[in-house]
Amino acid sequence: MGRSQTHRRGVAGKRWKHRSQVTPRLFKINLQKKTVLINGESKQMRLCAKCIKRIKNFGSIKDYKNITFV
Repeated sequence: MGRSQTHRRGVAGKRWKHRSQVTPRLFKINLQKKTVLINGESKQMRLCAKCIKRIKNFGSIKDYKNITFV
């Protein structure tokens, strides 16, 4: 799993100042490197902050069950 599978590239949106032109932008995901234990095997993964929060609270992401941080 090279990157976060659930949040691929980010979400499109717009940015503007008080009265200037509206310009397109991309809200990028907050990827972080974390070492996790999956079924007793440690792997280094790039996870988004939302997935890290989910692992701390529930201990799973999609197909991966029983995940803990090293």
